[in-house]
Amino acid sequence: MYSPQRKDFVSLTLGDQHNRSYTNGKHRRQSCWRKWKQLSRLQRSLILFLLAFLFICGILSYSSLSEQWRGLSDRSLKEDWVEMENRGLRPIPPGLVPKLPPGVVPGVQDVLPEVLPELQRPSIPILPKPPAMRKPPSKRGPPALQKRGNVSDWQVKDREEPEPEIKREDDGGKEAKTVISWRGAMIEAELQSTAHGKEGTVADAEGATNLEPVTVKPVDRVEAVREAFRHAWKGYKAFAWGHDELKPISKTHGEWFGLGLTLIDALDTMWIIGLKDEFAEARMWVETELSFSKNVDVNLFESTIRILGGLLSTYHLSGDTLFLEKAKDIGSRLMPAFKTPSKIPFSDVNIGKGTAHPPRWTTDSTVAEVTSIQLEFRELSRLTQDPQYQNAVEEVTRQVHRLEGKRDGLVPMFINTNSGKFTRRGAFTLGARADSYYEYLLKQWLQGGKKETELLEDYLQAVEGVKKNLLRQTSPSKLTFVGELSNGRLNPKMDHLVCFLPGTLALGAHNGLPADHMDLALQLMETCHQMYAQMETGLSPEIAHFNLQYQSGRDIDVKPADRHNLLRPETVESLFYMYRFTNDSKYRDWGWDILQSFNKHTRVPSGGYTSIGNVRDPLNPAPRDKMESFFLGETLKYLFLLFSEDTELLSLDKYVFNTEAHPLPIWPSAS
Repeated sequence: MYSPQRKDFVSLTLGDQHNRSYTNGKHRRQSCWRKWKQLSRLQRSLILFLLAFLFICGILSYSSLSEQWRGLSDRSLKEDWVEMENRGLRPIPPGLVPKLPPGVVPGVQDVLPEVLPELQRPSIPILPKPPAMRKPPSKRGPPALQKRGNVSDWQVKDREEPEPEIKREDDGGKEAKTVISWRGAMIEAELQSTAHGKEGTVADAEGATNLEPVTVKPVDRVEAVREAFRHAWKGYKAFAWGHDELKPISKTHGEWFGLGLTLIDALDTMWIIGLKDEFAEARMWVETELSFSKNVDVNLFESTIRILGGLLSTYHLSGDTLFLEKAKDIGSRLMPAFKTPSKIPFSDVNIGKGTAHPPRWTTDSTVAEVTSIQLEFRELSRLTQDPQYQNAVEEVTRQVHRLEGKRDGLVPMFINTNSGKFTRRGAFTLGARADSYYEYLLKQWLQGGKKETELLEDYLQAVEGVKKNLLRQTSPSKLTFVGELSNGRLNPKMDHLVCFLPGTLALGAHNGLPADHMDLALQLMETCHQMYAQMETGLSPEIAHFNLQYQSGRDIDVKPADRHNLLRPETVESLFYMYRFTNDSKYRDWGWDILQSFNKHTRVPSGGYTSIGNVRDPLNPAPRDKMESFFLGETLKYLFLLFSEDTELLSLDKYVFNTEAHPLPIWPSAS
């Protein structure tokens, strides 16, 4: 048995006549000690450890806090005033724009936040805020001018951005104008005052009330496109010269046919945007290095639109017969593709052996491939006076015109090279494998002087088929889109490739086709714009799915497998057409937004632009390390033409663009 608990103290409570209580302090201390002794050794150890931990934390906190406040006390009041002056701005009266000091470009505050004008302010003492109240530095401005911001690691790797250079250029003896170079883009500054007829007057030091309004010149968008091309070309020249494609992140190249696709695709773009030195260097490569006598399989369609189309276009723009001779060479080497039982060409040609064959996995060719080579081969026949090229492609057109299996003018995606008939007839789309069939119906009609009525009939019937079978509107914003039909069921998905359609419809309406074609073009152009605007990076996915349910939510959804962007041109292509025909500046603004998004999320510091894997993630867009040749051949060309003030530059009444954006002349009426 346990022994009785020993009592070694006496508790005594005393009262007085005033009813005051008396506390025995010694007794309380003894009680606490006894309770402590009653705790187990583990409990006492835990309590002691906790107290020691709290004591150490208190010492560290005190040290940090004292250093922080010591730093604050050491700062001079003047320094705090300067900091607050740099962060704050005096209110500016409505209607006034502050005049900038010499050397600063107006209208580019969003591009160069570090060179915003210094406004004169009276020295008003402002007490500094405690450190915890200070705001973090601003993250606004382009990624290159932030320390990191939202830029992915691949965009800042191996990168030391130079400070913007400020240069002076003499304009033919006139007063020197200021230009600022930011990553190669030369932007001219023009300061004009509308008050008192003064120029270059800095605001009065008495305050903002004396600031004079000025006219601000916008950023030179044409020059920005030219700079983007130079940057892309810099990467290609450094890491992929003479090869098909640039891999800008790994700083190497990729091959498809081994024929310098990017260089040939970019030839007419360099000529159009005025890069004569780069053009001359590329021409030298074509003359000395480009050879088509190679034992290599090439795709008939891709070689025709990129190489043959690029060489023909460059010949017409430059008048240099070198490019015509090269065009004849590749054109003749592609002709074995048409040696099939049905005259529907094979997809692949060995340009060295002179043989052709279908893909390994099928005997079919895609309809877009066999019906989107006509513009180039027809033009080659016209220039060479050799009818074999035109006869071959027009035989394909005639066969497709009379084939069964269409649905209200819409064609299936595949055609058999043996039987010459459509296969897999249940699917209809204006996206991949069928898109440029519809484009070339209209453009052949225009190329030939609007004489070939069968082409026009097929085009008009196809547009009506689109309206009847594929056109829908989203919920909740009523965006008009073109879906896909599969065995009678509509799939509300639309490839980015379909965004060629607004421009094509507008081109037809410009040439006298029904006015409702233009109405549809306006609606579809808005949808293609939203495919960019609703994405976090400002760049469109490869495929978008549209919401048809009558409920709140997003109009556009993107599946994980479709979130990549390949620097495609179709939307800016249509923006170019829409601006040419409507003169509505919003189309230029939309194109400018796209270019800025390309610069922010796809530009690689060492040179070039890369396709990305996720347009929904601006922090990590998942670069894919590939710059397609059409970025230089199409995307930047259409952006340049969109921003150019010269509306006669490649007039759409004189030229027709192939599906790779290579302009070919509309034939004279006598031909």
